[in-house]
Amino acid sequence: MSTTLTVKGQVTIPKQIRDALGLVPGTPIDFAVNRDGEVVLHKAADPRGKAGKTPLDRFDAARGKADVPWRTQDLMALLRG
Repeated sequence: MSTTLTVKGQVTIPKQIRDALGLVPGTPIDFAVNRDGEVVLHKAADPRGKAGKTPLDRFDAARGKADVPWRTQDLMALLRG
């Protein structure tokens, strides 16, 4: 499987590789060159720690926490009324 290097030095990691390593947008990755001159790609350690539970910032901490039972139309009527 091959890919093409862009003018900016970027490449697209093929989907099979992304799936095999569990890479999603925002996943940190490490590159290394082994003794044979081959490039090796590793999923890097998560900067949030081992459990991945500590949020990176306050927005990550709040994301997905809303449990408001309001429908959008009801909430808009309340706010506008």
